[in-house]
Amino acid sequence: MQIIQASQALLPDGWHADIDLHIDERGRIAHVGPGSGQAAQRVALLLPAPLNLHSHAFQRAMAGLTEARGPDASDSFWSWRRLMYRFLDQLNPDQVEAVAALVFMEMLEAGYGAVAEFHYLHHDVGGTPHARLSEMSGRIVAAATRAGIGLTLLPVHYQFGGCDGRALAGGQQRFGNDPDRFMALHAEAAQTIGHASADYAIGVAPHSLRAVGPSGLRAIVEATPSGPIHMHLAEQQAEVEEVTTHLGARPVEWLLDQHAVDHRWCLIHCTQMTPQETRALAVTGAVAGLCPLTESSLGDGIFNGTTYLGAGGRIGFGSDSNIQISLFEELKTLEYSQRLRDRSRAALALPDRSTGRVLFDAATAGGAQAGGRQAGQIAAGQWADLIALDLDNRWLCNRQGDALLDSLIFSGGGQACITDVWSAGRHVVQQGRHRARDTILRDFIAVMRQLETRL
Repeated sequence: MQIIQASQALLPDGWHADIDLHIDERGRIAHVGPGSGQAAQRVALLLPAPLNLHSHAFQRAMAGLTEARGPDASDSFWSWRRLMYRFLDQLNPDQVEAVAALVFMEMLEAGYGAVAEFHYLHHDVGGTPHARLSEMSGRIVAAATRAGIGLTLLPVHYQFGGCDGRALAGGQQRFGNDPDRFMALHAEAAQTIGHASADYAIGVAPHSLRAVGPSGLRAIVEATPSGPIHMHLAEQQAEVEEVTTHLGARPVEWLLDQHAVDHRWCLIHCTQMTPQETRALAVTGAVAGLCPLTESSLGDGIFNGTTYLGAGGRIGFGSDSNIQISLFEELKTLEYSQRLRDRSRAALALPDRSTGRVLFDAATAGGAQAGGRQAGQIAAGQWADLIALDLDNRWLCNRQGDALLDSLIFSGGGQACITDVWSAGRHVVQQGRHRARDTILRDFIAVMRQLETRL
């Protein structure tokens, strides 16, 4: 039994001073109560650690390599995508595992307690399946285990190169399966998850309306009656136009008309929604999975957060391409995008909750829902996903309550204040450093040197 005493903590009913938190041998919170003075560890501030709801781990190795101007006068998401496919021709399973371990380590040091890995790199170069169909899924599980992060694995179904059903080409071939082979891969991956940590789970991810046909989407959803369902939706204007041409409706409109979207669903990006679509998606109970840093990098557009949250919608945050893994920067970037669009301030704040509090509460609740994870609250029975922070510094200045969260997110020094992180009770970050940082970083650097000679 671990016991942590916190001078301040954010509990489900608000801020509390001087509490003890007990973590049992399974990694769950056993009890939260008044401080007893008996705790072995004392921290200044304790927060629930959110789940990172959208990650493509392998893309971390591309960070910084796609910022030069291409041959087109107007670079876009689609030029970035072509570069990503060329990059894919280099990666082998050992390299993917080393990169993923680095990504998961960086997530923990940034304050995430778990991750939903949107995993679509299934096959060898050229699309040849590995001897074990789910080999690459196993490598993601191994990397998460090494880092000690909580995991919801989302094997991705990806069949076509566009809404017209064209065949996959180039790097895309490493993603591809028909529905039957995908379900065989998913079953193998589920076995791997079943032999991993007790807090690990599996969901399913039909990639997008471009990459999965209507019949394939329905087959996958019907074959997985439980667990999270994640899907890219309405990210790019060209995507909206393609879907409208081939399916006769805009992406959000089509999905809501064809499927019973509910709390199991997490729709990623949704940066191309009309006001009517925004409100319609909000009332389903689904989570809109936002990745503001990646969306900014790719020029996706701005999510209509004020309308969506105003209609009762649920959101969570992910690091997507992993060009910068920073929980607090993701939250700040969403808020600033609303301010820039509307020329406003405190765009997402409520009369009874500050901007930082609204953003952090949304991140913890939405992340837990999207990952199908019993977490996101400091409460008995939840997985002990926790962040401890130091307050006696130039960023937080020993503040309290919501002003503390505002300073954490908007002062620019939030991550530097993190002292400890627990994931399902695993004390993986101590004094701001991951317990296996040196070896994970060494292996990542070795992989990057190998790739340097080939790119």
